[in-house]
Amino acid sequence: MRNQHRAMLKLVMGVLMTSTAIPVMAAEHEGEDHPWPSDDLIIITGSHASVEDVPGSASFIGLEALQKQDYSDINRVLRAVPGVNIQEEDGFGLRPNIGIRGTGLDRSAKITLMEDSVLIAPAPYAAPSAYYFPSAGRMSGVEVIKGAAGIKYGPRTQGGSVNLLSTAVPGTFGALADLRLGDFNTRRAHIWAGGPVREKGVRISLLGEGFFNSSDGFKRLDNGGNTGFDIQDYVVKLRLQSPSNTAHQQSLEFKAQYSDQTSDETYLGLTDTDFAATPFRRYSGSSLDEFTGEHSLFSARWQGDLGKGFTSTVLAYRTDFSRDWFKLDRVDIAGTVSNGGKSGIGISSILANPDRYGDELAILKGENGLVSADGALLIKHNNRDYYAQGLQGAMAWNGDLGKANHTIEASARYHEDQQDRFQWWDRYKSDAGTLVRTGVDAAGTESNRIDSARALALYVQDTAIIGRWTLVPGARFESVDLQRRDYGKADPDRLGGAMKQTDNTVSAFIPGLGIIYDVNDHYALFGGVHEGFSPPSPGRQNARAETATNWELGSRWHRDGYLVELTGFYNAFSNMVGTVTASTGGNAAIGDQFNGGKVDVKGVEATASMDLAALLNTPFNMPLRFAYTYTDASFKTSFQSGFEPWGAVTAGDKVPYIPRHQGSAALGLEGTHFGGELSLSYVSAVRTQAGQGPIPTSSRIQSHVVADLSTYWQVQDRVRVSASVRNLFDTRYAVARRPAGLRPGLPRMALIGLTLSY
Repeated sequence: MRNQHRAMLKLVMGVLMTSTAIPVMAAEHEGEDHPWPSDDLIIITGSHASVEDVPGSASFIGLEALQKQDYSDINRVLRAVPGVNIQEEDGFGLRPNIGIRGTGLDRSAKITLMEDSVLIAPAPYAAPSAYYFPSAGRMSGVEVIKGAAGIKYGPRTQGGSVNLLSTAVPGTFGALADLRLGDFNTRRAHIWAGGPVREKGVRISLLGEGFFNSSDGFKRLDNGGNTGFDIQDYVVKLRLQSPSNTAHQQSLEFKAQYSDQTSDETYLGLTDTDFAATPFRRYSGSSLDEFTGEHSLFSARWQGDLGKGFTSTVLAYRTDFSRDWFKLDRVDIAGTVSNGGKSGIGISSILANPDRYGDELAILKGENGLVSADGALLIKHNNRDYYAQGLQGAMAWNGDLGKANHTIEASARYHEDQQDRFQWWDRYKSDAGTLVRTGVDAAGTESNRIDSARALALYVQDTAIIGRWTLVPGARFESVDLQRRDYGKADPDRLGGAMKQTDNTVSAFIPGLGIIYDVNDHYALFGGVHEGFSPPSPGRQNARAETATNWELGSRWHRDGYLVELTGFYNAFSNMVGTVTASTGGNAAIGDQFNGGKVDVKGVEATASMDLAALLNTPFNMPLRFAYTYTDASFKTSFQSGFEPWGAVTAGDKVPYIPRHQGSAALGLEGTHFGGELSLSYVSAVRTQAGQGPIPTSSRIQSHVVADLSTYWQVQDRVRVSASVRNLFDTRYAVARRPAGLRPGLPRMALIGLTLSY
């Protein structure tokens, strides 16, 4: 039934795309106006200008900025935002690892991820690791919220939120086709068309969109084969609006999204020696590794002007995500045929200790005609099904009370989500680098459990403007019921005879206060304090949430196209939590959590932008932007954990994978018919294991600078040609030592593009 449901959804979207996508396409996409309050259901900022009204540090990357480099990799997009920590993994941004202000990065599980303000992680409470991430190449904007303003967009409030804005239904008919070809047989197409289909009476508008992205990959398997990916992503929107002469406007928008992905990606990296010699090599033991995933989203959003200063929004949503990452997990020299259970050595341990596990490494490489024992390679079906669904509503009132103007907002959300793990191993031998299957375990004999969560979230905030002061007190309440039903590896039919059920309930009151003081029309001071909160995972009774008290103080100056912002932050974690995943490794079960105790994260963020045209008296614009982040994240207590990036921690050790310095800069050139941008990003050396003092070579990722270049020529009003180069100087650099071994960043890749618009 599930496959029939997905096939029908894909067919419906294909028909709608065919009916709306005409070959003459749009030069400029003008998104709809959003005349609604910035509650936690719609757009947070919506423009560069409204960022100044946020009681904290916020960034908005609009469509024009996104089009300059036309990235499909969210990692590269977010390099321009100070305070955002990123660990690359596959070079294309398929499964990003994003943190904010010192939170954990692994699978972006410690921040709140949204698309059009809908929680978009596969199971935002029970299993937030972002093995699904929306296609960045189809987005029209990206918002990043930090500081006290972030408590509005829970559940995770200690770092901040990232909200991706999809293509809006245009107010007038428009269409676009953006086509790209590049190195490694990379092919990309973004097509949309839409607008009003009825403008009298109840107004009706439609949008159909498709995003297609594929590549053969830049890594090279020892025994041949692709290392790339293939993504198809479809979106359909239907919007109904009140007649234009209606006093109190209302709208109802339906959105449906479906995507599928196949990527030949692995967790297996390289030893230091092999990386130094051939950084883009992949061992033959990973030749069968493949990720397959399907994602769907349905939402209905009603918005209405109720009169007398009241506006309201109601949103219902449902997401489904299924994935099976068939990937090498362990090496057992002795081997076994099937149902032998967990045996041998994990690939993370092998790559971290190649001298100790030389025999296992030789099997991974399959060199010199080596023939392993049957079942020496355990390749796991990391099979999981997720769903998330919820109903949320918000109401806002704007008006004057005494000498102050108030915008009072209140919202409520009921949410449910679930992760169903049903996994097993296939067993192979290596015959001179060729993998031959020798056994298959019964399905469910490696992992067989269901994690679920139910949550009620309430929020209230008052934005009070009194003269030059803006005071924004707010509070959030989260109550989360967590449950794990572990059926055990001997009960694949889930009869429940030996099922272990673990329940846990966590609640939190999360207050916050933001303040803005407008010194004059161009200069403002802002600051705030709020509680950080991240619920624990299911599986442990009385598990502690991750909590922190977060402070920030900043200043913002803008005038005549110049913008400078400087922010200091201090996040005092009373308990930082590390969660074991396959990508982090550790001597514990997947999903187990470890308390890291007190952690102090402090730092400085700086950003500036201007146009050099006036200074240099050029006939064309020369926009310049700059962003820099300094972060110091240190453990304040000593402890022992089975969480691999932490291990044995001594007070004063630095939190791993948080660079001390990172920055980006870009210089553009924009004429009447041409333009381009050169961008640079810098990341200082990163520690991959908790520690202090000089970083040992075995747990160090070297600093690196990467340059990207993009250019375009506007041939006609509706025809544009473009060319871009990722990693212009072909810098060879490592991005991580996890999931298992060193992993390279994207090498130099050139792309050419053609954009047709209407």
